[in-house]
Amino acid sequence: MKVRQLFDQDTWTYTYLLWDEQTKEAAIIDSVKEKFSRDAKYIKDLGLKLKYSLETHVHADHVTASGQLRDEFGCETAVHKDGGAKCADLQIEEGKVFTLGVQEIKTIHTPGHTNGDVTYAIDGALFTGDALLIRACGRTDFQQGSSEQLYHSIEKLFAFSDDTIVYPGHDYDGFTESTIGEEKALNPRLGNNKSKEEFMSIMDNMNLPKPKRIDVALPGNLACGNQ
Repeated sequence: MKVRQLFDQDTWTYTYLLWDEQTKEAAIIDSVKEKFSRDAKYIKDLGLKLKYSLETHVHADHVTASGQLRDEFGCETAVHKDGGAKCADLQIEEGKVFTLGVQEIKTIHTPGHTNGDVTYAIDGALFTGDALLIRACGRTDFQQGSSEQLYHSIEKLFAFSDDTIVYPGHDYDGFTESTIGEEKALNPRLGNNKSKEEFMSIMDNMNLPKPKRIDVALPGNLACGNQ
């Protein structure tokens, strides 16, 4: 499986393009509306056949390009069924498998940041969205978030081998990837075997400001970016 990491500097969002080298079938994870032209050109330049536009959750900080990508490439869009984005072609659940040629992308339900968060797993890597970030994790104070649920979701991720690569949905310090082993040891909210109670206390007392783009992003993403 080939993986390319793309970046939106305005929202600190990572978009991932994955494809099977033999068939050129591809999937994009967490696209950004303002980067549609860039990403569409890149897909065409590489000669890829975009099969899926996948979301890790219904985002509050940027608007997806999934609707535009569907119009341009005829791909199927996918969001977890609890996210509320009825515009998506596929209302996915735990265990859903997407195929790109002989390659597989497996869906893991990882709620807590929102109730509809998922992680996408390929051989050797996890695309964790906002559930698990590099030395951090997603906030749990809106969109049916739950610090208790997130703790149990990250337990699922920490069960993967220590050398599994973590590709996050965002990073605000310039880091591009981590590993499960690093996060188990070094994540200040989760590492060193923090108890559920310790984690919940940290998350429930963060007192973060409202996301700047939430009033535009949420309705936009519930419409697959096609308001």
